[in-house]
Amino acid sequence: MQRHKSVEKRDKTSKKARIVNKSGRSRIATASKKVLTATDPAQALEALKTAASVLDKSVKRGLIHKNNAANHKASLAKAVNKLKAK
Repeated sequence: MQRHKSVEKRDKTSKKARIVNKSGRSRIATASKKVLTATDPAQALEALKTAASVLDKSVKRGLIHKNNAANHKASLAKAVNKLKAK
């Protein structure tokens, strides 16, 4: 690594951002998993609302693209609808 002050600062901020991004992605994965593993349709619907909120917040923070979040929400909604049909 070069020994410039700006490079050292950038490295420091990158490490902080990596931690924040990793926790955000983990939050998305956990919320999605709760929707997919729900056995009760009411429970799945509640988990879907939470997951949609987490995805929207991730878009707002710049963690994922809005279309990516929309695709995630659509696939989760499809899983909930499939569970309701049973």
